[in-house]
Amino acid sequence: MSELNDFITAIPNHPKEGIIFRDITTVVQSPEGFKLAVDGLIRMLDDVEVDLIVGSESRGFVFGAPVAYNMEKGLILVRKRGKLPRETISEEYALEYGNDILEMHVDSIRKGQRVAIVDDLIATGGTTEAIVKMIERLGGEVVKICFVIELAGLNGRDKLKGYDVESIVTYEGN
Repeated sequence: MSELNDFITAIPNHPKEGIIFRDITTVVQSPEGFKLAVDGLIRMLDDVEVDLIVGSESRGFVFGAPVAYNMEKGLILVRKRGKLPRETISEEYALEYGNDILEMHVDSIRKGQRVAIVDDLIATGGTTEAIVKMIERLGGEVVKICFVIELAGLNGRDKLKGYDVESIVTYEGN
């Protein structure tokens, strides 16, 4: 049986010299790889009481949707600024070169709802930290944060201390 790592393509020196880019498109283009990833994320949530799954644009949608469907939970979409049609809350977060803003609908999470965040990758943790802040401002409780890939060398977990964070595949470098 294959391991999920077998489906992740490493691309050296992308987007710049010294970086190894971990490409998940080869995971989702393979039925076996995609199933391994989605099943692995669902297993992380086996013993977790959760009301909603949150996925962020855009790869969080790819993995969050089948997880939510299989668990019979709603899927909350977190998008870049200006993409959602109704009233939103927003959170700014740092990028390597500047800042960006994420948004979610103000009515997407009710006070006391238990929420799991599902995404493809944790690097520096800034995107996920912004999502956590919005969920909590709406009164939700983040009970689990699940990733397909973790780049441990970028210390993303440092921004998520106190939360239950898990990844399927961990790379020690960046």
